[in-house]
Amino acid sequence: MTSNKHIEQCVRENLENYFRDLRGVEPSAMYDMILRVVEKPLLDVVLKQAEGNQSRAAEWLGINRNTLRRKLLDHKLID
Repeated sequence: MTSNKHIEQCVRENLENYFRDLRGVEPSAMYDMILRVVEKPLLDVVLKQAEGNQSRAAEWLGINRNTLRRKLLDHKLID
């Protein structure tokens, strides 16, 4: 299984668990919630793998370094 497929399968399984745990209650604002809960660990892990090098992390993520910095501040991953 390729890495992308593995991540996709993990997301799929967790979303299915999320709906099961709701027990019929309708969710709301899922899109924003999912982005919020995925973005923080994504940024944290990538920055650690880049040994704190924000330029490298931004390049790996395919985003501008200033955008990365703003997101890191928003998520309180840096001061």
